[in-house]
Amino acid sequence: MSPGKKEPHITPLHGAGGELMGELLERLILPRFGEGTVGRIGLKALDDGATIALPEGEKGELVLTTDSHVVKPIFFPGGDIGRLAAAGTINDLAVMGARPIALTLAAIIEEGFPITDLERILESLAATLAEVGAPVACGDTKVMPSGDVDGIVLNTTGLGIAARAISDADLRPGDRVLLTGTIGDHGMALLAAREEFQLKTRLESDVAPIWPLIAPVVELGDAVHAMKDPTRGGLAAALNEMARKSGACIEIQEPAIPMREPTVGLSELLGISPLDVANEGKAIVVVAPEAADEALNRLRAHPLGADAAIVGTVTDEHPKRVVLDTEVGGRRFLDMPLGDPVPRIC
Repeated sequence: MSPGKKEPHITPLHGAGGELMGELLERLILPRFGEGTVGRIGLKALDDGATIALPEGEKGELVLTTDSHVVKPIFFPGGDIGRLAAAGTINDLAVMGARPIALTLAAIIEEGFPITDLERILESLAATLAEVGAPVACGDTKVMPSGDVDGIVLNTTGLGIAARAISDADLRPGDRVLLTGTIGDHGMALLAAREEFQLKTRLESDVAPIWPLIAPVVELGDAVHAMKDPTRGGLAAALNEMARKSGACIEIQEPAIPMREPTVGLSELLGISPLDVANEGKAIVVVAPEAADEALNRLRAHPLGADAAIVGTVTDEHPKRVVLDTEVGGRRFLDMPLGDPVPRIC
């Protein structure tokens, strides 16, 4: 293997720190991420780390989050693992009221992985970050022998700054619960895309960076009491976590929950509730009652929030529980799922 040869697949040398790894960085990484910087030393320097300069005069709290992404398939209707990794980390920052500043990116790649697929993933990741203006500050690449990892795993860490970091637990009786859009799309789209099901559907993942959607709501200040993105375990898991941590009861009106027809149809076919599967471009927003209509208007003003709705209220009736007022007029507890019924969805 000559040092300058462009290999069509990932080899162990691509992660070994030598000429081939350098060529991978020069050809695939730096053209997409090298120019972005948030400090004196950035990714282009290929140093052991990066520096981050906070905006002059800006006050607030730094917010840090990290996540690993093992989605299957890595390319799916509406997105891929690159867009998912970027959006997932941005969204974790967004629901804490934090503007994304920078991300790190670590890739663990299986020997034999097609470099054309890697280029496609990196291009998607870069385009997603460009939507919020957050560069990759530093990163790492490792190559594992064939069979030791399934294709590619991405790890991202995100840094953001919030004027006032928002938790997922400051719920108060009387608060209104909003959803920024339709529920269950990502998990169901992933299921439909898997070879073992061979399903034909128009459904696409909702994966998207939601900071531009959430930022105007964050500007409502103290009226925003809690936010959370309903990823693994879906809406049911997220609501239960919020109720348990706050000690409050969340009462949800099932008819008010926005859902797409293909999502409902596929869930009925497979016997999986759309409330239990992951979303990658949605948020739960809990606000003071007097701010609910304004928050809803701000969400609906953005394309990602076109289907936003007020879906429930915080009460003290059943502490730490979620109550679902069903479409047929009954009431039941919406329990915490044992886990997401769709494995490897993010």
